[in-house]
Amino acid sequence: MAGGFSSSAVGKRAELYEGRITWYFIGACLIGSLGGSLFGYDLGVSGGVTAMDDFLKEFFPKVYRRKHEPLHETDYCKFDSQLLTLFTSSLYFAGLVSTFAASRVTTKYGRRMSILVGSISFFLGGAINAGAVNIAMLIIGRILLGFGIGFGNQAVPLYLSEIAPAKHRGKVNQLFQLTTCLGILVADLINYKTEEKHPWGWRLSLGLATLPAALMFLGGLFLPETPNSLVEQGKLEKAKEVLMRIRGTTKIDAEFQDLLEASEAARAVKHPFRNLFKRKNRPQLIIGALGIPAFQQLSGNNSILFYAPVIFQTLGLGSQAALYSSIISNSMLVIGALVSMFLVDRLGRRFFFIEGGSQMIISMVVVGITLAKEFGHGKPLPKSSATLLLIMICLFVVAYGWSWGPMGWLVPSELFPLETRSAGQSIVVCNNLFFTALVAQFFVAAMCHLRYGVFFLFAGLIVVMSIFIITLLPETKQMPIEEIYLLWEQHWFWKRIVGTSQRDEHEMRQIDSV
Repeated sequence: MAGGFSSSAVGKRAELYEGRITWYFIGACLIGSLGGSLFGYDLGVSGGVTAMDDFLKEFFPKVYRRKHEPLHETDYCKFDSQLLTLFTSSLYFAGLVSTFAASRVTTKYGRRMSILVGSISFFLGGAINAGAVNIAMLIIGRILLGFGIGFGNQAVPLYLSEIAPAKHRGKVNQLFQLTTCLGILVADLINYKTEEKHPWGWRLSLGLATLPAALMFLGGLFLPETPNSLVEQGKLEKAKEVLMRIRGTTKIDAEFQDLLEASEAARAVKHPFRNLFKRKNRPQLIIGALGIPAFQQLSGNNSILFYAPVIFQTLGLGSQAALYSSIISNSMLVIGALVSMFLVDRLGRRFFFIEGGSQMIISMVVVGITLAKEFGHGKPLPKSSATLLLIMICLFVVAYGWSWGPMGWLVPSELFPLETRSAGQSIVVCNNLFFTALVAQFFVAAMCHLRYGVFFLFAGLIVVMSIFIITLLPETKQMPIEEIYLLWEQHWFWKRIVGTSQRDEHEMRQIDSV
């Protein structure tokens, strides 16, 4: 495979790492991964709420009237309102801005502190949204939710990658994706019930966002900081203590030495954001910070997650039926996350990217062809066609659930060396949220103007994404996080860019430390 090779040959101290899975480690993973539930709950709840009649009547009466009028030739445009989509996308624009502040907090005060700050902000946003009486309050609440997601998405993937043993890092990091998917599914189930509670059901849906935020805050109070972060802060004895507890052994010298050397390199870097643009960090910048986060959103999956109830209502299903269909499709997301979680460290990152991409392309093409033939002519969508669309969307979502969904967070979090890890993750989150907001803001308008063509557009983008992965991403499974830099020197393309500068610098640090 172009760009792929075994990572087992390039590790240095990896075979000397010792440890086992401890209850202390499991508890830290479960608490830390709760950050994904905030992101997931919002993804699920916002799409359902924007399809509820009570919510639309109170804040978006024009959309409500258009929804219930027969529009015939403009069936695709029933929910085309930039103000309505701003309700969804404002959160992600806020998260985009907050991630840079989160980077400083994560570096200076640790991953745990960013998790705590994010949970507080998300709690306040949920409370304000539940009590909103005008659009301004809705937007303010969404901005606070966005700050919470910016901090959480910055810290949680780093936290999970750093505390995980190399051979289990993929599985552990994907707890973030699993809790995200579970958050989406729980939000769908809540929307399904609250839609019946007139006229305040939507308030309950939005207000329950405070529950995962409260759980994450309370759990975060007992969360250990990562050894990597403690070493970065100069707390070496505490770092050793935590490392021994999460590994369940006192034989941590090899792993601790790697952490020390990575920290020495990090302290030598005075401007981590500027350092990201150096030639030796070009692969991480292009693949991890820019390419994968943007492509994850351009796959079209979050458009379907945001607007699944809206899409199904647009296709002629009633409000309850639309929410029910959304629950079915998002259940597939949880299944996909579980499959990926248990197989990613065996089959590898590239396998899931490539297989999932192929399945997503086929699904989008079938959706586009079906809509071109059957929908948008002022007639109800035939039941057989609606069933086919639901099946294709489920196949698309389950493929995303084991490929671009979890890999889009796992791979960037493990590519960056410690000296640029927090800065790199900031750009990952910023880029991801920028494209999330962009897609959220313009998807409904794109569906209105491009009609079924929007699904062919997504299929074409996924082709480009898959080629990007096949040619440029090496396999990172079971590779120690502080030794991943060695992969670039053996990659067919990146070795021309980075040369052997990283290896030379690493060996010089080893000599200096002797």
